[in-house]
Amino acid sequence: MGLKAQIQEATKAAMKSGDRLTLSTLRFLLAALHNEEIKERRDLTEEEVLKAISSLCKQGLDSIEQFRKGGRHDLVEKEEAELGILRGFLPQALTEDEVRTLIRSSIDQVGATGIQDLGRVMKQIMPKIAGRAEGKRVNELAREMLAVEQG
Repeated sequence: MGLKAQIQEATKAAMKSGDRLTLSTLRFLLAALHNEEIKERRDLTEEEVLKAISSLCKQGLDSIEQFRKGGRHDLVEKEEAELGILRGFLPQALTEDEVRTLIRSSIDQVGATGIQDLGRVMKQIMPKIAGRAEGKRVNELAREMLAVEQG
């Protein structure tokens, strides 16, 4: 069963159980996926579905940060609950050591010798970590490792 089908099944289960938070979160997710399919004019691949879920998670984290700054703890709790539901559809997150291992492998594969090769390394690694690590953190680690390569 594909990821989108799993989301649809979870939506049905939430509807039957009367879990309003899960239901509204999953409906929002399905709407986002549907909009992306309309934009692309085709069904999404599993990787694209993961990317969309990751994007919604990132938006949720940004919202949580803004709500905390604004003192809206009620909205922080709601966003955190929604984030937990969305993260349930993402694969297990990679540890920092696993990310470093993947970066090392990508550096070796592209023959990177310094920071100027960052783009090639990132292009090589991003499909491998889709939905399992934050791109910003991967970029920071790759920069750090390439600086050591160069120096």
